Amino acid sequence: MLCAGLAGLSALAAALAVADALAVLVRPAASPVLVVGSLLVDLAPEPVKEFAIRTFGESDKAVLVAAIVALLVPVAFLLGVLAAGRPVRACAAAGGLGLVVAVLAVTRPAAQAADALPSLTGALTGAVLLALPGSRRDAAGPAAPRRRFLVTGLGVGVAAVLGDSALRWAVPGPGPAAPVPLPDHPARPLPPGTDLKLPGLTPFITPADRFYRVDTALAIPRVDPRSWRLRVHGVRTVELDMGELLRLGLIERDITLTCVSNEVGGPYAGNARWIGVPLATLLARAGIPPGTDQMLSRSHDGWTGGTPVAAILDGRDAMVAVAMNGVALPPAHGFPARLVVPGLYGFVAATKWVTDLRLTRYTDEQAYWTRRGWVTDAPVKTMSRIDLPAPFARLPAGPVPVAGVAWAQRRGIAAVEVRADGGPWHRVRLAAVPGADTWRQWTWTWQATPGTHRLEARATDAAGRTQTARRAAPFPSGADGWHSVVVTVT
Repeated sequence: MLCAGLAGLSALAAALAVADALAVLVRPAASPVLVVGSLLVDLAPEPVKEFAIRTFGESDKAVLVAAIVALLVPVAFLLGVLAAGRPVRACAAAGGLGLVVAVLAVTRPAAQAADALPSLTGALTGAVLLALPGSRRDAAGPAAPRRRFLVTGLGVGVAAVLGDSALRWAVPGPGPAAPVPLPDHPARPLPPGTDLKLPGLTPFITPADRFYRVDTALAIPRVDPRSWRLRVHGVRTVELDMGELLRLGLIERDITLTCVSNEVGGPYAGNARWIGVPLATLLARAGIPPGTDQMLSRSHDGWTGGTPVAAILDGRDAMVAVAMNGVALPPAHGFPARLVVPGLYGFVAATKWVTDLRLTRYTDEQAYWTRRGWVTDAPVKTMSRIDLPAPFARLPAGPVPVAGVAWAQRRGIAAVEVRADGGPWHRVRLAAVPGADTWRQWTWTWQATPGTHRLEARATDAAGRTQTARRAAPFPSGADGWHSVVVTVT
């Protein structure tokens, strides 16, 4: 039985390797494991998704893929055992699984007919290996045929893995992006004192490789800017290639983005200098139908987000961004173009790999997360976070720097207060900021005494609203509450 089960695992390894290698040619998202993973992401209840993001952070996708592969292991083992006595049934089961995943692949958003090929080819590979004579019980009992089968299966798997690597190297990805033109309306230089430059404090400008990433894409879309098009559907449909988009006039702005899944004190906020085309310009080109209240955006992989039209037209620097911190967008952050709308949580304001904008109504069409119960307008709540000292830090008695960031996009931060052990609130020193759409660093010196202490922070925005002490989970409109850290002073 063990040998037969190992034969099934060998067939699974070969099947997945062949399917993944073919997906490189077709579309990375057509890999069978990613197809199943994407379906599970769509079907997972909101508490499960929040738990995954909270527990695994940006590794949640890797954990999901590993879990799917782990679940396939016992299935493959049982198929191997079944193939030892009933090879036809085992082959039929393998083929059936491949067919089901192929159907799922072609019914995914933005799917193509060719997306079925990796699953079908992988299933055929697995079935052929299960049907080999060495995979079945030999009446005479020699071990050599089984060893030959295992070697054959593993050989196919290794060859497919090597072929996959070769294809990833040989198949051209997106062409090199053209240099980002200078913005027609550049951002002002950052005022002195914007970044306090304290060790351990979040920098004012978040480097791209440290900028948070929360999305449903298990495989980062590979979009060639030479064939990319943006379609805007209003009174008329406007279609623009990258060159035409860039010629509409570019603005450059410092804007903080925040994910609605961010827990109090969480890491899913980042600030960058963005270059892009004003969304209001694009909507004016297409014409805004009467009664329109939503701009439904669609990404290259079919994901949708709904942005309030009023937020695009009220004068804020909403844009289709093409650059981040002075260079073209990294693939993980939306290359070649994404939305950036200050003041709204990312699920309604930051669609990556954007290809389509449709002016519509909330009553007529619902975006991906709206259908799952999240709010429609999603304004960012006033929030503060303690970066220094770190939770559970051990500190010497005496003066201790307490520092962090606070944000209230569109309103700006007017004050931050910190207290220790439920005592009186202390106003902190605020860093300078270029505008109301970015976060703001802050710092305060605490005279620490020996013992265990709890530090808390709260912010007040320029509209006079102070953070509430009442904790609220991210669903459905963003987290709320004071951030706190516990430290020990020796």
